[in-house]
Amino acid sequence: MTAPVTTSVSTSVEGGSNELSAAQLIERHRATLDRALEVIRSREYWSPHPEHPKAYGEESGAAGSLSAGQGQAAFDALRGSRFEIDGQPGQSGPEGGWAATEVSPYGLEMGIEYPRPDLDVLLPAMREAMPAWREAGPEVRAAVCLEILARISARTHEFAHAVMHTSGQAFMMAFQAGGPHAQDRGMEAVAYAYEEQVRTPGSAEWSKPQGKRDPLNLSKHFTPVGRGISLLIGCNTFPTWNGYPGFFASLATGNPVLVKPHPRAVLPLALTVRVAREVLAEAGFESNLVALAAERDGEGIAKELAVRPEIRIIDYTGSTAFGDWLESNAHQARVFTEKAGVNTVIIDSTDDYKGMLGNLAFSLSLYSGQMCTTPQNLLIPRGGITTDAGEKSYDEVAADLATAVGKLLGDDARANALLGAIVNQQVRERVESAASLGEVALPSRSVEHPDFPGATVRTPVIVKLESAEPEAESVCFSEFFGPVSFAVAVDSAADAVAVLRRTVREKGAMTVGAYTTSPEVERLIEDACLDECAQLSLNLTGGVYVNQTAAFSDFHGSGGNPAANSALCDGAFVSDRFRTVQVRRPA
Repeated sequence: MTAPVTTSVSTSVEGGSNELSAAQLIERHRATLDRALEVIRSREYWSPHPEHPKAYGEESGAAGSLSAGQGQAAFDALRGSRFEIDGQPGQSGPEGGWAATEVSPYGLEMGIEYPRPDLDVLLPAMREAMPAWREAGPEVRAAVCLEILARISARTHEFAHAVMHTSGQAFMMAFQAGGPHAQDRGMEAVAYAYEEQVRTPGSAEWSKPQGKRDPLNLSKHFTPVGRGISLLIGCNTFPTWNGYPGFFASLATGNPVLVKPHPRAVLPLALTVRVAREVLAEAGFESNLVALAAERDGEGIAKELAVRPEIRIIDYTGSTAFGDWLESNAHQARVFTEKAGVNTVIIDSTDDYKGMLGNLAFSLSLYSGQMCTTPQNLLIPRGGITTDAGEKSYDEVAADLATAVGKLLGDDARANALLGAIVNQQVRERVESAASLGEVALPSRSVEHPDFPGATVRTPVIVKLESAEPEAESVCFSEFFGPVSFAVAVDSAADAVAVLRRTVREKGAMTVGAYTTSPEVERLIEDACLDECAQLSLNLTGGVYVNQTAAFSDFHGSGGNPAANSALCDGAFVSDRFRTVQVRRPA
């Protein structure tokens, strides 16, 4: 543990504002940090952020947190206004201004304007904030990051509406995935960042014997030093869940963070920037360690920013095309990408046919398949599978899965709660064109949303494909982001594993699922995933789904196949964001 810094820290507490020392701030969050450090080693379940909305606000008695009504009111107050970020430089520069680009997938008017800064003014100011942040040391930085997360957590109801109306997630998913689950991922990154930085001691006394002569004695000091400004390029579908790991990993390792949100999902990250700047200022640091760079429609400033010499770290979630461009062109920066993949499920056999169908139906339906982890290709032997309900042919499996999805989403209220809204026109067009690709086992249908008539809500489409047919080749090895899945007939389980290997190797996968009662087939699948570096879930039939991962225990992506070059979260995700610099002196 590094020695606590003794500078004053001002932080808001219930009943007003008190002056606190850094040691007191550390004391507030040290137990949480220690627990996070324990669970990233044990991989057991833990979350300091409650998943249920009633855990927040007036009904919970939690001091300082917004209730459901207060969160709704706070969100409503932001609509149709300018989102001011006090003290951010560059707003009045020649390239500064305002940008309003968000359109709620639910049809709600947003009308929020965000700062569009002059980068030539903003970036130098961010760089100037680094020395004091570096001198604070890993423990103080971790404590400040955890204070930011605590304040975000207290406003989870407000963030839930912000995520819902920018991503199209249904409210409960926006609350959980955009709130506590995202906060868990941020805290996980802080824990890894702290552990990697303190792996080397802050100082050491070095003595080399010289025989009869006096030994050589040196005092050595080791300081973790951030690389420079970190650029977070936000995504439309999971702005906080995908954004927080890189945001907090970079900040905790001593780097300023410039947040460039997706033009359609600015608010959740703008709120994050505002909270972070408030905490940093109250803690005695430059608020310019965190800044927001919004853009106007079609501006594409991510490309400009990515190759600027001031940018030394980039976190990106989005399309493969732009992720590949970043990796090929942003040579001055360490680039962390999560791109696209073709997620595969092998269905060989099962001892819980009903449970398998229910689990897959939920996985295909959640958030209208608009997740990087949603299964796309379901590989089924054309000779059928063995189940506890008897032998099932390929056609029966496809039909029964279609029935399970239809039953799950048959009630419109439940469908809206699971599906959310289609995030953009491209996804809607993909769903509508899928029927032309093969025989439709389950057609997509439109669902009316009682509260938001402007929302586009569509159920999944399942298309049957014959892998032996040449036209299936281009479909099976392409990503169809959204509620589009393919029941692909293959020769055998061994053939399915061969297709899986090729898919992961050539196109990447964030997730792989499999159902089998055969130890031999299970071994083949596991070996394929180990060889191709893909995360595998076997025989899920209950309340855990292939497209969900838990912070502190599950790794999201592997960093070992084309879908992503990093994992959320491991030591490699944080260790290259800083360097250890030593200073030697005669003892």
